[in-house]
Amino acid sequence: MHLPKITLIGVVLPPSSILMAMPAKNEDEVVRKAPLFSALDDASAASLRASMNGIKISKGQILFKEGDPGDKLFVVVEGKLKLGTSSGDGRENLLSILGPGDMFGELSLFDPGPRTATATAVVDSKLLALANDQVIGWVTAHPHVSLQLLKRLSQRLRRANDVLSDLVFADVPGRVAKAIIELGERFGTKKDDGLHVNHELTQEELAQLVGASRETVNKALADFASRGWVKLEPRAVIILDYERLVKRGR
Repeated sequence: MHLPKITLIGVVLPPSSILMAMPAKNEDEVVRKAPLFSALDDASAASLRASMNGIKISKGQILFKEGDPGDKLFVVVEGKLKLGTSSGDGRENLLSILGPGDMFGELSLFDPGPRTATATAVVDSKLLALANDQVIGWVTAHPHVSLQLLKRLSQRLRRANDVLSDLVFADVPGRVAKAIIELGERFGTKKDDGLHVNHELTQEELAQLVGASRETVNKALADFASRGWVKLEPRAVIILDYERLVKRGR
């Protein structure tokens, strides 16, 4: 079996060297957004980060597969990853797109077992990883961190409920509009001509994200473009009429 080429930065450099090698200020700000870090003071956060392994993964490579042992949690420092599941007949479904500051893999901390999704790099990405036993040690030493982790799990449950509700009650164009708005809120850059959303997803991946066929999603996007709400670009979209798109996604 071909294994993905994943570079463990920590194998090459000691933790202190890793911190020095990275653009500290910007990346520190990103990492501090993760629930594991947000409840810590600066000294504790720096100590925790120094104990984590840095990982570089290339576009299209798999970090872990559905069914693999869940022995680590991860924080995205740079890039984007997608979490998805697949059925026995090969159909795929995207659960979420992760970007800088997002944490994932923490479910195994509270419910040890195999991974429930496959994590794949959408673009070249950089992560921090921490083994579960180390996390438990940090939670024990810093009880307030557990509240942040529980908040994160609650947000995931709320998100899962929203997705289920959308699949039952919302039509495909509504789900597409909502997905574009959510991607824009997380990855968009405001410019003079609109909100530029470089989601980096293929048409098929966007369809998997909203739980519809590629043809139906493309039809919805073409309709939005014809109305002047968006401008379509390869693996990106420019939101021209934010309010109309928000209204369509409700």
